[in-house]
Amino acid sequence: TCHTSTLGQHNIFIMTSSYTSILFALLCANSSTNAFVIQNKATAIYPGESQLSMMQSEDGEVSTRVMFTKTAASFASIASIVGGNPEFAFAAKSGPTPDELNRIKVGYERMSYLLENFDKETTVCRENGGECKRDADPVRKYMGLRSTTDPLFQIEKVFDKIKFMDIDPDNLEGIFEATEEWNTAVTLSNSMAFISQFGEYNPGGGKDEVLKYLEESKKQVVLAKTALEKIMKGLELL
Repeated sequence: TCHTSTLGQHNIFIMTSSYTSILFALLCANSSTNAFVIQNKATAIYPGESQLSMMQSEDGEVSTRVMFTKTAASFASIASIVGGNPEFAFAAKSGPTPDELNRIKVGYERMSYLLENFDKETTVCRENGGECKRDADPVRKYMGLRSTTDPLFQIEKVFDKIKFMDIDPDNLEGIFEATEEWNTAVTLSNSMAFISQFGEYNPGGGKDEVLKYLEESKKQVVLAKTALEKIMKGLELL
């Protein structure tokens, strides 16, 4: 069993060790199976002692040769994947791509727009001058919680790659703290927005409850934006 003292390090070593363990298990299994087959062959035809000795010798030699060939082929295949594919070998240690970093910037701009136009974006009116009501669903959309096409959708995965970037180590601690603040704010904002959406229909609820939780959601959006701003400054994107 392999352990790592630092998150994200020695990933390839772990995978290689895992493959080695698998091959060893297969090797043992093949040995047991071949021995069983040889024994059954010998028992089934009741050969003489000399014939049995020869059969076991020949079959044992063939079985060992076949088993070695299969094992070697399997090892070669895995080695070609792990060792011969640079993209596979270093995928776990690569930082965010330019497109992923741009998602952070676009998401930040969208959150800024949401806060500047919060009442407008969270108000839905029926067509032809119908009744208007407040709706917290846009909050979840701007926070990347509604669609896979939203810039901030699962942005935490991008944050996790930051540790592999070549940036000032003094900035990393602040960035990591900001990502934790982001996760907390997004979770609470999502919860408040969800409660707000059904506040009017809950027992004892009404429009006041909708507005109450909508405002609570907005407070968390402000905190999330602040956290994202810290991350961007640490990455020199702002």
